[in-house]
Amino acid sequence: MDSLFSPRCVWVNGPIIVGAGPSGLAVAACLREQGVPFVVLEREDCIASLWQKRTYNRLKLHLPKQFCELPRMHFPEDYPEYPTRRQFIDYLQDYAARFEIKPEFNSTVLSARYDETSGLWRVRTSVPDAPEMEYIGRWLVVATGENAENVKPDIPGLEDFAGEVTHVSDYKSGAKYRGKRVLVVGCGNSGMEVSLDLSDYGAHPAMVVRDAVHVLPREVLGKSTFELAVLLMRWLPLWVVDKIMVLVAWLVLGDLAKLGLRRPATGPLELKETHGRTPVLDYGALARIREGEIDVVPAVTRFNKSHVQLADGRVLNFDAVILATGYRSNVPKWLQDNGLFNKDGYPNTAFPHGWKGQSGLYAVGFTKRGLSGASADAVRIAKDLGNVWREETKPTKRTGACHRRCISVVF
Repeated sequence: MDSLFSPRCVWVNGPIIVGAGPSGLAVAACLREQGVPFVVLEREDCIASLWQKRTYNRLKLHLPKQFCELPRMHFPEDYPEYPTRRQFIDYLQDYAARFEIKPEFNSTVLSARYDETSGLWRVRTSVPDAPEMEYIGRWLVVATGENAENVKPDIPGLEDFAGEVTHVSDYKSGAKYRGKRVLVVGCGNSGMEVSLDLSDYGAHPAMVVRDAVHVLPREVLGKSTFELAVLLMRWLPLWVVDKIMVLVAWLVLGDLAKLGLRRPATGPLELKETHGRTPVLDYGALARIREGEIDVVPAVTRFNKSHVQLADGRVLNFDAVILATGYRSNVPKWLQDNGLFNKDGYPNTAFPHGWKGQSGLYAVGFTKRGLSGASADAVRIAKDLGNVWREETKPTKRTGACHRRCISVVF
């Protein structure tokens, strides 16, 4: 059979889900409850590969666990309010087992296109040491998310730097950096936490702060700052809550401009809403900055073999560089879209309306609202697909022919 057809073609009797991270798992679990069959394609050899392979050891969920649960399953009661990386991975593995989600691992999607003639999606994949395969079905769910690919800045001379250059996705701990001068490029949650971790291990980190950034305390009077914001937004407009958040941050953390951390003119919630920029939640890095254990430096203008030129004219020597410069979507590389996604790989329509496109195309995990946004979209997608599935698979009075969706393998 394989010798006659290249690539091999498999009919999927339900939606094709691309990605087995939290977003893909959430959709699959909700579809399982709806009784809708599916196939999950995953390029790595495990679920949640970002969490399992590309996160640092000390990472914890930045928000309280009740805001990070996937649909239909709570965290264990004995988990702390902010579960660790390992605890979250265990939760996801238990989640996949509970809902009998068994992805096709090591299946890298090369392309996905909608065939107007047949009205079907054709998803071409590669598997190590095997012929290419093509999955064919009525529906496609894009669940590769916002963090599929590392972002590495184009800074002059970076390739000439003699020291080690690492993206934060490859960073595990500061153990090997003890006593070294390390430049952390980026001041988001990862940049702040990696700088703190380096300091804990006796390294000498300097953190690049190029733009204005909102830094909020993780908790206020023992309560999550995020939870406080959610509560206030039930009663007050966003701009008022933003002013309250900035005031609280000033009262708790003080004037951060003295530390080289300028606040944007736009409020933290509005900035998250409009540009997807998450405010930084302080875990202790600010105290180290005040103590002089973490330096704050401006933008890098150029790298040289052993030193770095900064925007303020200073030239500093470093032994290593860690790029805490984030991630991006990889959807434009493989999806031949029909209007749901923009050129950057994000839905054209803002949350909560960017989960559904035309011709059976869906998107989950692109809300810029973390796990809660992905879960909300997963529930919507499964409900919509469940309704369509039940309508299209209703028994008919016709006999002597089998509906094409009853076929599991086409060729």
